[in-house]
Amino acid sequence: MASYSSICCLLLVFMLVSCTRGESPYRFFNWNVTYGDIYPLGVKQQGILINGQFPGPSIEAVTNDNLIISVFNALDEPFLISWNGVQQRRNSWQDGVYGTNCPIPPGKNFTYVLQVKDQIGSYFYFPSLAFHKAAGGYGGIKIASRPLIPVPFDPPAGDFTILAGDWYKKNHTDLKAILDSGSDLPFPDGLVINGRGSNANTFTVDQGKTYRFRISNVGISTSINFRIQGHKMLLVEVEGTHTLQNTYDSLDIHLGQSYSVLVRADQPPQGYYIVISTRFTSQVLSATSVLHYSNSAGSVSGPPPGGPTTQIDWSLEQARSLRRNLTASGPRPNPQGSYHYGLINTTHTIRLQNTAPTINGKQRYAVNSVSFIPADTPLKLADYFKIPGVFSVGSIPDNPTGGGAYLQTSVMAADFRGFAEVVFENPEDTLQSWHIDGHNFFAVGMDGGEWTPASRLTYNLRDTISRCTVQVYPKSWTAVYVPLDNVGMWNIRSENWARQYLGQQFYLRVYSSANSWRDEYPIPSNALLCGRAVGHRT
Repeated sequence: MASYSSICCLLLVFMLVSCTRGESPYRFFNWNVTYGDIYPLGVKQQGILINGQFPGPSIEAVTNDNLIISVFNALDEPFLISWNGVQQRRNSWQDGVYGTNCPIPPGKNFTYVLQVKDQIGSYFYFPSLAFHKAAGGYGGIKIASRPLIPVPFDPPAGDFTILAGDWYKKNHTDLKAILDSGSDLPFPDGLVINGRGSNANTFTVDQGKTYRFRISNVGISTSINFRIQGHKMLLVEVEGTHTLQNTYDSLDIHLGQSYSVLVRADQPPQGYYIVISTRFTSQVLSATSVLHYSNSAGSVSGPPPGGPTTQIDWSLEQARSLRRNLTASGPRPNPQGSYHYGLINTTHTIRLQNTAPTINGKQRYAVNSVSFIPADTPLKLADYFKIPGVFSVGSIPDNPTGGGAYLQTSVMAADFRGFAEVVFENPEDTLQSWHIDGHNFFAVGMDGGEWTPASRLTYNLRDTISRCTVQVYPKSWTAVYVPLDNVGMWNIRSENWARQYLGQQFYLRVYSSANSWRDEYPIPSNALLCGRAVGHRT
């Protein structure tokens, strides 16, 4: 009997060791979130720091790595972090927006447990509550390919992250108060690169070598154009998709978007301007950094190179030039072109129209006439615990109604494994930027005017880019195909943060009746409970 027990114990140990060896690696992060003095535009402000840093520490991972991120909230208000572009496969519990997570109370800790499953590329994280994004708290995310998966370019000599965007001299509490009073935000005061104003950042390169720049627009209100004086940029990746390697003098990067380019240091050794400037604004803001050649004692010279300003057609044509590299491997060894999205029949068409109504005498923003208001309980928790009265599925129509706008906690139903056509319709004269959590989508078409079924004849059904954030030009439309392959409660939102805060968002409930771990992980044992979820057991 003793011998039998010993054999069983040895078998159990062997099985546990085998499972551990087969599991993807773990990476651990401990973050302390505090207020601190920052000077992005030369004026002292109260910013949000992570481990004393602004921007926060970079996350570097490899496809399928497990990330254990322990966040301690030392602020005097609730706090959440979301992961822009990380899909949270089967795991919307970790998405970090109020529709899925209770905020981390002041003085408390929460540990995110997430996996960058089947992903590569460039992304960023940001604080999702209130108006914290205007105070910092953001940082870059790099997900590298696994060693055996070929990458369609040689390893660069260096890898730089650029977190760029607009900035306000007012603190986030003052900006939030402006919106709460029923007014819109003023024009930004300036632009920043990695949390600092002009010429405060230097990126040093060796002559003759090639470098990777990962650029994200982490601003809250404005599209930007990015360029490097005297240098071409080879586009290689957009939000996890390897692209055809087209060469650009400058790139438009809209709110919430991330691009990855290769830059060869092939010019005479000196300093060169790295420039960002606002797009589609009557007043043009700009900021600069310096590309410095290591074998040069010289500094930058001449004026920074100018870029496009209000030209929409130029930007539209550039957007259409983005193509997927069909022969390159993605996160898995199979080519990106092996998924023939254009041959799949769509199961559902959703048309989403943005508007800017006045409701109860205050400025609001809406989708299909519904201006989102948060519930007293995160929607994911209410759904899981079957708490009535928090939301109702179908509380937002899937087509524009043309009716008067109203306030609602809006949730749209979607069937797991559906394949939806989503058309973003923008009748306004401002550019819109839309993001879908939990999914990548194929940006199949965009054009001016009104979308009609005949617009489908112009779709790119072969090699369009797959991404998670897309722009919609003024008085235009953009169509995407979305594989609804991720069960959960997912935020669809404007990346213009004033619009998001004042209602231009809703939640898509991707539902599977199987109630199986195969489709969705169970609620985490450490899940925070709030609102009407208090008292329930995880």
